[in-house]
Amino acid sequence: MNFTQGEIICIDKPYGMSSFGALARVRYLISRHLGVKRVKTGHAGTLDPLATGVLIICTGRKTKMIEELQAHTKEYTATLKLGATTPSYDCEHTVDFTYPTAHITRRLIEDTLQRFVGEIHQIPPSYSACKVGGKRAYELMRKGHDVELKPKVLRIDEIELTSFNPATMQVGIRVVCGKGTYIRALARDIGTAIGSGAYLTSLRRTRVGSVNVTDCITLDAFPAWLEQQTIEDNITGGDK
Repeated sequence: MNFTQGEIICIDKPYGMSSFGALARVRYLISRHLGVKRVKTGHAGTLDPLATGVLIICTGRKTKMIEELQAHTKEYTATLKLGATTPSYDCEHTVDFTYPTAHITRRLIEDTLQRFVGEIHQIPPSYSACKVGGKRAYELMRKGHDVELKPKVLRIDEIELTSFNPATMQVGIRVVCGKGTYIRALARDIGTAIGSGAYLTSLRRTRVGSVNVTDCITLDAFPAWLEQQTIEDNITGGDK
């Protein structure tokens, strides 16, 4: 492998770690292995800290491919809790409002999900990395500022109900979608469309393009994987 010329590394990002944190860990391990100060790296598509799954990391000259990789179709599995909402649309914040659920049936959920297939307009979460006046929206929200984001046009190729527990109002879904889709915001919109509320309790990115999560390396296994590789870089391949 030649990390300076460029490699594409597929990581199964763990729960509770930011995408930047996972990237920084991989970059540190590669740089230390090569004996250089810093190897150029970047990732193709952010995952929230509470999400897991496919995170594509590019090194060296392959970082020029990041925009192309970000455009690839993605697949997610998610669990939603119906009947309540949180400010971040996931478990990062506590429940702020509750809603009725007595009218919710499996058939209603299935019919509602199909309304989201195709081209949709989605307002990104206020707690997101979207920029408002040069600042990240989540930074402004955490400082107590109001944030108003504009709807974006997105594409949902497939969405299916994989499980429904009427006792707990837990719903499992699988989503195949295009670039820029926030599954947290999709959960919010599904809750509204179903006449209730909803937020994410779990999220896993299972595929990006042709890369499946089963093809990925865990961060825990990455050091051992790195030791097994034949490395072509020499010590002048990075910033010393």
